[in-house]
Amino acid sequence: MENGRTGWLRVPVGDDAARWATRGKCLRVLVVVHNVTAATRLLDVLPLFDDDWRVQLLVTCTGSSAFAAGTAELLADTGVPVLPWEQATETEADLVVSASFGGQLDVFSGKLAILSHGVGYTKRLATPDTGHRTPDTGAGAAVPAPVFGLAPEWLLSQGAPVADALVLSHPEQYERLRIACPEAAPTAVLAGDPCFDRILAARPYRERFRRALGVRPGQQLVLLNSTWNSESLFGDGGSDGDVVAALLDRVSAEFPVDEYRFAAVLHPNIWHGHGPGQIRAWLDRARRGGLALIDPLKGWRQALLAADAVIGDHGSVTYYAAALGTPVLLGAAPLDALDPDAPISAFMREAPRLDPDVSLSAQIERLIGRHRPLSGPAGFTTSVPGESAVRLRRLFYSMMGAPEPGWPASLKPLPLPDYEAGTATAPFHVLSQVLGPGEVAVSRRAGPWPMVGPDHDGELHVAVHEDTRDVDQLDLADVIFRDGAPDDPRFGSPSDWTAEVLRRHQGCSLAAYVTGPSACVVRVRGEEPLRVVAAPSADAGGMSGLDPAAYASALYAWLATGSPGAATADKRLTQAMADGLSVRTGTRLHRVRVAPLTPPE
Repeated sequence: MENGRTGWLRVPVGDDAARWATRGKCLRVLVVVHNVTAATRLLDVLPLFDDDWRVQLLVTCTGSSAFAAGTAELLADTGVPVLPWEQATETEADLVVSASFGGQLDVFSGKLAILSHGVGYTKRLATPDTGHRTPDTGAGAAVPAPVFGLAPEWLLSQGAPVADALVLSHPEQYERLRIACPEAAPTAVLAGDPCFDRILAARPYRERFRRALGVRPGQQLVLLNSTWNSESLFGDGGSDGDVVAALLDRVSAEFPVDEYRFAAVLHPNIWHGHGPGQIRAWLDRARRGGLALIDPLKGWRQALLAADAVIGDHGSVTYYAAALGTPVLLGAAPLDALDPDAPISAFMREAPRLDPDVSLSAQIERLIGRHRPLSGPAGFTTSVPGESAVRLRRLFYSMMGAPEPGWPASLKPLPLPDYEAGTATAPFHVLSQVLGPGEVAVSRRAGPWPMVGPDHDGELHVAVHEDTRDVDQLDLADVIFRDGAPDDPRFGSPSDWTAEVLRRHQGCSLAAYVTGPSACVVRVRGEEPLRVVAAPSADAGGMSGLDPAAYASALYAWLATGSPGAATADKRLTQAMADGLSVRTGTRLHRVRVAPLTPPE
């Protein structure tokens, strides 16, 4: 009886489950999770069993991964019964599905299918984590580490294949498998890549994903992507030093925030190995400068689709980006960590590399402008695009000896992420230049301008978000702004807030309350509040092409111009209210309307 076994389930499985279970005649599908990374691929395929009343899903964790954090919480979120490992190994199952070789996978009674949790099997790994099947490779062995997922160390147990079905996405993987471990070759099944199929199916929604990330029309989204280990982009053990720290400093120094948006996708093993709180702490300054930190489980595929360019490494996500035709710049490329015969190795040799001695902004501009997709990634990621749902469901039910359901097999569409405005709270150093009547160019950076001279004509001012961590900058700011709902009672009203800010910070000339994606309320010192709003634009898609806080900086620059013969600030304000402003950021021109705040608040 299970009663005396602490933590063991009694329903829907267990010695006395027949007494308590409402539906006890189901086929049992046991999902074996190694860690969060492997779970992401398993979550892709679980919907293949949706609506089938004949199937009872169960899940267990091997407990063998060094990256155990986050796994229990993820399993609980699935709502599927979670079996302790010992109980899972003693439970009869009709099908066992895993996306890793970690743990003692040879102990289960049911048919075992193993999926890859990346773009095939590409990486060398010195110490296979396979429970009691971990080989003794000997100390100081001068042989290359085996390729994870293709070597006998993972594939065989007592000379026999561990898996009944080894799922591959492309025939080239079979050829490498046949050479590396011929005993396991008969278990190979070509069934595509469900992760990539979900990405391909979501391509029509790219603009929605961009808007969800706060990417405005005309902005370029650059995605920083890192796999795990010390030689990755995020690691500190590569031959080029601590690449990511230097990279983030260059982002704040070189990229105008109104022309570029940056986001980071980090491998789950980074998140859960070091801790999400630690990752947020390490990236705090970058996030205050506008970097979006993407959830590694729920949002990375949508961010990948939204990206205009990717700075990555030898991980699967970077290869997926290249397979989508997205420009890729390699910030780390440890070729010795890869199978030299894998297509990703050829890609790593061909793709452009980050040059630490050349302007990063120039490299990104050149990368996007001259991009020609490489044929390899798109061709080798899957040989059967769009077919994984059909092929995998057919495989799973054939392994259980049961007929498939009568409805078409399908994967779940990628969900639309929550909206992230991308508000930066780091002080902005704004270079502005009046170009003509009512036309102002502004370039805002979340770091100091490296120089102001012949190549950077104009005037500098400082614009600071009220919630900045750099509170000493508020008394030095020319413009102070914030964002929020116009009826937020904590601030009284945008009119009240702007007046309060100007009273508190005597050095500030203009306060701006951003009320939405296209509008803000501003108050110039000594004047009544104004509403500044983007003029309608055909390509805005419901979102202004410019952060309204940039309107405030443009208006400040327009009013502060003191060139000989220039009109007074009062006259300039009157002119702006009559004719509006044209605000230029990079190559784009944005029309802005300026009007009294009516009706009175």
